[in-house]
Amino acid sequence: MITIIAGLILLVFFLASAIRILNEYERGVIFRLGRVIGAKGPGLIILIPIVDKMVKVSLRLITMDVDPQDVITRDNVSVKVNAVIYFRVMDPVNSVIEVENYMYATSQLAQTTLRSVCGQAELDVLLSEREQINSQLQEILDAHTDPWGIKVTTVEVKHIDLPQEMQRAMAKQAEAERERRAKVINAEGEFQASHKLAEAATIIQEHPVALQLRYLQTLREISAENNSTTVFPIPIDLFKPFLSAVDRKKSEED
Repeated sequence: MITIIAGLILLVFFLASAIRILNEYERGVIFRLGRVIGAKGPGLIILIPIVDKMVKVSLRLITMDVDPQDVITRDNVSVKVNAVIYFRVMDPVNSVIEVENYMYATSQLAQTTLRSVCGQAELDVLLSEREQINSQLQEILDAHTDPWGIKVTTVEVKHIDLPQEMQRAMAKQAEAERERRAKVINAEGEFQASHKLAEAATIIQEHPVALQLRYLQTLREISAENNSTTVFPIPIDLFKPFLSAVDRKKSEED
């Protein structure tokens, strides 16, 4: 009886040590007597107790925040930059045997690369050409992590923290730029209006009656306003057609 119980206990211990179940997104790197025999999974994995050892590796996309880094840009501006990287394990065997802790190694590499790349760029480039910086970071990280079986898919610079003095200086620069554009637009409007006025003057000079029509239109516009009294000078040219008609009538009578 004791022998049967002992046998059952050994069987349970054997099954517990030998059977492993891996999820769809997991792989198990198997070491047999210290030597790698490959990666297995997903599903049911049977190991030899004591002889085999398994290291579980996840193949899912990993999102890692890069802590804010103090960076001095190429034009000597001190900023803090943080980023986020997206990567996944492509080769489970290399991720285990080529680096001690691929998560920690990738994090440290991302921090040093972020400082190096941002330090080589000027502040204006860092702020305006974010896609170029992201692409450069991704290429460098992917090249360095490829021997570890890691694929860096995306790197995004999240935030660039500027000193208060620099923020005020940039605000003044932006305000001055807006004022300059407003003055240029106003000057262009005046220039175009002067051309239109010159064309209108030419037309009125060729057709003097147009001035009288414009004069009457102006009177109509003023009469639409709620004014109690309107003083408007009447040019003598307005009565010239009538005076000419009277002169012609007198000439005919004589």
